[in-house]
Amino acid sequence: MTNFNDTILKAFKGEQTKHVPAWFMRQAGRSQPEYRALKEKYSLFEITHQPELCAYVTRLPVENYNVDAAILYKDIMSPLPSIGVDVEIQKGVGPVIDNPIRSVHDVEKLGQIDPESDVPYVLDTIRLLTEEQLNVPLIGFSGAPFTLASYMIEGGPSKNYTKTKAMMYSEPKAWFLLMDKLADMTIRYVRSQIQAGARAIQIFDSWVGALNVEDYRTFIKPTMEYIFSELRKEDVPLITFGVGAGHLLKEWDDLPIDVIGLDWRTSVEEARQLGIQKTLQGNLDPSVLLADWDTIETKAKAILDQGMKQPGYVFNLGHGVFPEIKPETLKRLTSLVHEYSSRN
Repeated sequence: MTNFNDTILKAFKGEQTKHVPAWFMRQAGRSQPEYRALKEKYSLFEITHQPELCAYVTRLPVENYNVDAAILYKDIMSPLPSIGVDVEIQKGVGPVIDNPIRSVHDVEKLGQIDPESDVPYVLDTIRLLTEEQLNVPLIGFSGAPFTLASYMIEGGPSKNYTKTKAMMYSEPKAWFLLMDKLADMTIRYVRSQIQAGARAIQIFDSWVGALNVEDYRTFIKPTMEYIFSELRKEDVPLITFGVGAGHLLKEWDDLPIDVIGLDWRTSVEEARQLGIQKTLQGNLDPSVLLADWDTIETKAKAILDQGMKQPGYVFNLGHGVFPEIKPETLKRLTSLVHEYSSRN
């Protein structure tokens, strides 16, 4: 494609770029008026099952904000029905699962995903976007096994993950079998996204920060090493991200990945002081975007100053865009990142 903007792919690989590239988690949907109009007619499920509609939503922030990447519009729950998990996204609640995992028998009943037959609409959306519509790379994604398992075991969102941790500690056979099944699903699902045209992959381990380092090493890290080692064969940049996981950064640094996403609790400078040399992505607190512009500008520049000290930096938020954030603020922020970083 002519005029293809590959700046972010270079940054993901740690190369020098003319400006710091930017994209925003949850940039598609939520805060966009065009998306809200669609949501009056269609549910998230209905949008993601219509490739033309889903491609439109995915493309909107690229056109409206001039970001350097698109991220596929869908939910981390999208592949779970194909392995036998009944999940419903309830408004104001989040994913709710009617048949939560309670035993090794429940885990044994889970099936395998066949992406071409189980989630063809996801792959068709990617093909639509990459074949004709995008001038920036498309980021595909999946939830990570711990985060997916937390919903599957708790039956929905949780604050303390007590049922999840209880199974992890008291039923290791069930736990590791579940990790194996979710690892297999993740690899198959992500590989199919790459083959359809995704140019980078982010694995959202959103809630793994609930674990301490020792438990992460014992119960999670071997699974993540396996997933990323398999996906490494596809030769696309691999990103990991979690919330409240600053204490796990050294563990992530060991993984065969290219990019570590930071939430707002750990600064770029602090991550570098830990000795992390991988590309870093982040990490403006999305709440800042509800403040006045001078505050936004000051805080964004401070993060950029840290990120630009060496190659291998991508600007993002420390978590997803809130529905209350104005689209014009995101557009202005992208311009600020591009202009400020190209002058310095």
